[in-house]
Amino acid sequence: MNKEDIKHLLKLVKNNEIEVDEALEKLEDLPFKDLDFALIDNHRELRVGYPEVIYCQGKTVEQVRDIVKFMLTKNTNILGTRATEEMYMAVKEICPEARYNSIGKTITVELRKEEVTESYIAIVSAGTSDLYVVEEAVETAKLFGNRVEKITDVGVAGIHRLFAKLDIIKGAKVVIVVAGMEGALASVIGGLVDKPVIAVPTSVGYGANFGGVAALLSMLNSCASGVSVVNIDNGFGAAYNASIINKL
Repeated sequence: MNKEDIKHLLKLVKNNEIEVDEALEKLEDLPFKDLDFALIDNHRELRVGYPEVIYCQGKTVEQVRDIVKFMLTKNTNILGTRATEEMYMAVKEICPEARYNSIGKTITVELRKEEVTESYIAIVSAGTSDLYVVEEAVETAKLFGNRVEKITDVGVAGIHRLFAKLDIIKGAKVVIVVAGMEGALASVIGGLVDKPVIAVPTSVGYGANFGGVAALLSMLNSCASGVSVVNIDNGFGAAYNASIINKL
């Protein structure tokens, strides 16, 4: 439930369109619902503006399905990250509207159409191998009601490709830069735009990349002042923060 849902419910009670007991029934699962294996935070969207997101990795197929089943009763948009196709098929049995991004490993259910922002988030990747992180970020940002421009495979090994897309990148309100290897793309873009840059290091790269640690350290040590950094492969976290910035 978000603030608008609560306001609408209170107006219905005020106008005698529903009984007080019925309104209380709709609120009885606040602030959380105990499913034995999980405590679903129904109060989160009311508190911070975004509903709880399901991190599927480490959960069983049945647990993911049961969490989604409960969340469906609350008429909220649902996002599951790091989800397997098996999890998606189980969710689709109870919710035919569910959609799976096989590259980003996300499950999305859009029960409530969000108003899309006029300003946009540019999501830029260094290489095609980074697309699994890009797609997670794209699905997150779009479900949260953001216009998104996706620009892929413009890494520093062929930097002329980046310059061909620079006008689109500069027009964004916030830029997410996804890069593995040495992670240099975030610094390059940070030195070219006047917008906040959120850098996402990926685990793409040969041995000395250390599963993304090399890119992470490069981004943290960026000479470009407008660059902030999220965790390795965390496309969701980057898009969440970008959404907050884009809607300020």
